[in-house]
This record gives sequence, C-alpha cells and structure tokens, in this order.
Amino acid sequence: MRAAEEFGPWLARQLKNARKSQTELADELGMSRAAVSAWIVGRSVPRDDAIRRIAEILRTDLETIHTRSTDAQAGLPVSWYHRPGHRDGGREYGNAAAFAFEADVSVLAREATQNSLDARLDPAEPVRVRYTLHELTGEALARFREAIDWESLLPHYEALTDGSVKQGKVSRTVSAGLRDMYQHDRLLLLRVDDYNATGLTGGDYDNGLFAAVVRRQLDSHKKDAGAGGSYGLGKATLWAGSRLGLVLINSTLSTPHEGRTERRVIGRLDLPWREVGGEEFAGPAWFGRPDPDARAADVARSWWADEETVEQLHLTRESAAPGTSFLVVGAHDVASLAPVTGSADDEESTEDDDSLHRMHARLVEALGRNFWAAMTGSGAHKPHLEASVRSCRNGEVVIAEERVDPVVTQPSRTRALRAFLEGDTVERLTAPGQVARATVQLNVPLHGGQVRGGVPHEAVLLVTHAEDADGRPNRLVSMRGNRMTVKDSAVTNVPIGTNAFQAVLLTGRAAGPDAPGAECAEEFLRASEPPEHNKWGQTEELRLAYSSSAHRRITALTTAANNTVRELVAVPRAKRRSGGEAKIAGRLKVGGAAKKPRPTGTAVLPELDNVDALIDETGAWSVTVDLRVSSGVDTDRPVTPVAKFDVRSGPRPGAHWKELVAVSGCEVVDGALHLTPGIRKAVFRGVTDEARHPVRAQLTGLIVELRTGKGEQA
Repeated sequence: MRAAEEFGPWLARQLKNARKSQTELADELGMSRAAVSAWIVGRSVPRDDAIRRIAEILRTDLETIHTRSTDAQAGLPVSWYHRPGHRDGGREYGNAAAFAFEADVSVLAREATQNSLDARLDPAEPVRVRYTLHELTGEALARFREAIDWESLLPHYEALTDGSVKQGKVSRTVSAGLRDMYQHDRLLLLRVDDYNATGLTGGDYDNGLFAAVVRRQLDSHKKDAGAGGSYGLGKATLWAGSRLGLVLINSTLSTPHEGRTERRVIGRLDLPWREVGGEEFAGPAWFGRPDPDARAADVARSWWADEETVEQLHLTRESAAPGTSFLVVGAHDVASLAPVTGSADDEESTEDDDSLHRMHARLVEALGRNFWAAMTGSGAHKPHLEASVRSCRNGEVVIAEERVDPVVTQPSRTRALRAFLEGDTVERLTAPGQVARATVQLNVPLHGGQVRGGVPHEAVLLVTHAEDADGRPNRLVSMRGNRMTVKDSAVTNVPIGTNAFQAVLLTGRAAGPDAPGAECAEEFLRASEPPEHNKWGQTEELRLAYSSSAHRRITALTTAANNTVRELVAVPRAKRRSGGEAKIAGRLKVGGAAKKPRPTGTAVLPELDNVDALIDETGAWSVTVDLRVSSGVDTDRPVTPVAKFDVRSGPRPGAHWKELVAVSGCEVVDGALHLTPGIRKAVFRGVTDEARHPVRAQLTGLIVELRTGKGEQA
C-alpha cells in the first residue's frame, strides 16, 4: 500500500497521540534526541532495528509503520466526548437548527444533495451522489452497536427517557427510536456518499469545511454566489433525520490535512441537556480520538481510521475519489409512518419491506423533482450531478441501485433544457416535441439601499408541451446556477384552447455563460431565498443587502415570465382564422347546438353572453359566465347551468360541478341560479369536479348550457 505521508510528520503525530516527547522516545530507544529530531524534520530515516523498536514502543506492527496509511493504536483510544453543562446553568433542549426542517427524507435529500453540488470539485465532471438505505437486525446490529461504543452512549439516552429531562420533541423522538430498535431488534441507516467533491477539508477547529459541518452551527462556509446554501442550516437535516440524533462521517479530502487524505472519521451526537451520573452535559457529543493539544484530555477530534474500522462503522467508500460519506443512524421519515396492510403471519416483515420501499421511492422522487435539471446534460454539456438510490438489509441488496433518470422523472422539462443546451429551440411552438425560447428581463438592484437603477439581466424562458410523467401541467419551474428547482408555481389565466405545457425559467449562471448580469442575478436571487430555498421573495438578507423594496424586482420578473409563457402558448391570431377557430370552439362551446325556433309558450331564458374558461392546476375546468337578461326573461324562474364534455360521437357525458358561485346579479340555491329582479346582466363562476371527469380536461372540450327547472335548454 502506498505511504500516505512522509515518515517524519507521521512519527510526530504518533508521539503527540501517545503523549510522548522526542526526548522520551530517544531515551527508550537509547539514542540521542538529535537523531529523533532528524527523523521528524526529514533529514534522515531510522534503520530497520530502530523501526522495530519504534513499533514496540507505539504498540503497533511493522506494516503500519512502513505503509503509514493509518495511525498507530498506541496512546489515546477512540471514545465519546460529551460537552459539559454550561457553567452559568444555561440549558438547550435541542438543536434549534434541526427544527428549521421537517424530519423528512425528501427534505434531507434536497439539502444534502444541494451541499454536494456546492462542493463539486471538478466543474467539468458531475458530482456523484449515492443514497443507501441499510437495515440492520440481529447479529449485524449487535456488531454495529459495539463499533460505536453503544454501552457508553446508553446512559445518555436513558437520561432522556426516564422522565428526568423535560420531554420536548427531541426526547420524544429519541424515545421512539430506542423503542423501535429494542422491540423490533432493527436499526435503519441512511448513508449519503458523494464523489468528485472537496471533502471536509481544514482543521478540526479552524475556519474550514470540517469545522463548519462538524463543530459549528449557522456556518455555511460557502463564498461562491452561485452556491445553493447560504444559511448553514442544511446540514442539520442529517441530524434531524436521525431518531437517535447521531451521524457518523468519513471524508476523503481533496487537499491533505496532516499529510493525509483518506478515511478522516468522526461522529457527532446531538441531544438535549441531560444529567448522567450526577454530571450535567450541554447537548452535543463527538466520537473521535482525544485531542492531545486540547486543554481537556478527553476533548475528541477526528482521526485517521484504518479500513477495518470504517467497515465496522458501515462507512467504507467505493473509491479514493474525494468526497464525504454521512451515515444517519436511526433514520426515519415522517411521511413513511402511515400503517401498512398485510397478513397477520408476516405483518412485521411486510411492514419492514414496505417501509424500505417507500423511503427508497421517496428518495428517488425527491431527487428527480428537485435536481432533474442538474442531472441533465447533452453533448459537450455534462450534467452537474449523477444520483442513485439503493436499499439493503444486513449487507444483502433488497432493492438494486437505481440511478435517477431525469428523462423518466421529468421528460418534458428535460427535453426543454436539452434543447437549450444544444441550441435547438424555436420562437413559437408549432409541433409536438418543440421547445420555444424567449428572454425575460430582470433588473437587478444595486447594493446599499439604492432603489433606482440596477444591472440588467436576461433570464431564459423555455416552454414545451407537457407529458403525463411530469405531474401537474401548466407549471413554471425556476432555478439559478446550481440548477436545483427553487420555485414551482402554476401559470394562471392560460388562453382557452391551449395545449398542456411545462415552462422553465433559467436565471443567473443557468441562463448561460454569456447571459448579461448573470453574476449579479445569482447574488441577488440567492439573498432572496429562505432557508428551505424553495422560493424567491422578501428576506432579511435581501432587505439588509439591497433595500426594503428589492423584492418587487422579483415580483416583476415573475409577472413578466408568466406573461411571456401565455404569449408563447397562445394560438396565433392568423391560425385562429384558418382553422384555429374550430379548435377553440371545440374546446369550449357556449350553449351547445345552434339555436332552433322556440315553440310558442316556451320560457325565455337568459343568453350566454361571454364565457372565460381555463383548466386550473388540478385539471378541472374553471369557467366564469356572463348572462344577458332580456326584458322577456322571467326572473322568478330559476335557471340551472349544465356542463358537458364535447365528444366526437355518442352522448355527451355531463361534467359535475364541484363549485358553483354567484358573482353578481344572482344567487345560487341548490345548484340553480336565482336571478335578481330587474337586472340586465348576471355573472356566475363554476369549477368542475376533476375527480369525476370521465376523461382528462386537456383531451376534450367543454359545453356550457342553461336549462330551466323543467329541463328546457337554451
């Protein structure tokens, strides 16, 4: 095995770990201190007989000294260090950062993957993220508990469940996790591995990625304006996702620390204040090697583990590529806790299998929904991200590794982005499969409270026809440079007769390397995102960095984007005259068939004067109808609006109203309109019941008719 570092730095660290000085080593070897110092600074190396004596003194073997791929096991062992209670008596009953997010694997996947994207090492290659669900039972669980020194942790967990600690949310979650583990003899691990990432670089306590993730709260340590995270809260989802508040970490560094890069290991435990054995503890604890440089001998720091140790901790990485593995111990998902059905004989195994399958499916769905754009590439444009999910039980594969494919999860949107990357877009949609492109202006405000002026930015808007696999149609998805979905909203007031579509708004760096004002837009929009990074709007950071009215620029961008979408999907006027009129009429008809001479004595009904209609985000028809009431209309007679689907042949199926509301000149009683006496115009609004549609609204037209209480038709 290749030596990880030079002999001198390695020996210096072993002496520090063993709390030995160079003089003490020289005395035990029967040599001068100058000889040992020469080894340390690299001027010379010891002879074979001296190396054998050093191995005996450090209580290690010759291979460890020759390969220097791990630390010697002499001196301070790996153990748990629990932060002592505050001297002033202060108490924290949980990590507030963890409460910023729901204990949901979908949220965890979004935040953890965003952090991996932000840590991408080689921008020319994708960062690869793999999620592994691993359920341990029986002997495998016992071995894992032994590896994490469970017996020393147990008193701290018991202190939270015996009633001596205030029963807050964290204590209840821990109690449920312990109960599940002991009653069912099982523990679920969720591991998140990334490759082609920077790894947790920097010292244990210095300003760097390691300290930001492992030691500190609200420290994102992300300086790039295009980074997804900015609050330093996303990492808390890992601990929030553990019923036991425990996460183990193994990182391969992109830049050496202490001359090493592989298997930098540490664990962190987040618990509330507790009292154990008459001693108070503040909350967090760390699993590592006691730091010989710390003022307190039991303060734990990261250590360089051997391959056997990382295997026992279920932290073995598949390659030496830089990146980090996070192991969430006791993983749970609040959205997967619904009861499952099964026979009494195999109820427990069925529940276990179903839980694994549901969490597996939710991880795949969340990755596809939030990162389809980051996983999309074309030709010379490689994707930013590759993601996969697999599930195991006691080392055996339960669900084979499933690579998340954006073409499967978001086919229309992926088609749109690929067309943009390949330069294969059109000005307007004229055939299925095309992608229309337009630009939308964002006037990025200036820093420092200035409300006038700004930097112009051209965002890119893409529109294409929708497919069923995309989910809800007529949506606008917005993102910036890291290509994570930030905002997903409905496009309202779509023109009648419009085919279902999907739209994508690319801002900042996502709009392309030559997009004007891209860097300014990245910084501005990043400041407008809340900790969840799921919308753009008013935030405290936006007010402080720009002005109290800066969010209005975002509102203007949204309005302009929606208007542009409606223009792109509307049927051109020229086409309406040459056949488009028939299509529009086929989508919505007022009053059904052509009027026939009314028999003598037939009641005079109001006329359908104007109808505005659209298919809303639920897939239902939403219509607003104006009625012209002539002098011959008997306003004492109620009128019933009827909706039907326009089909090519056979009887027209009725469309049931889910909602019928009087707007003006009438009131709705038992599904009928009662006109106000003396009025000349009435308006009502109706929404069909999408759950009772015999066919999707996008695939047929709608006919609105008026009938009297006796069934007479207008």
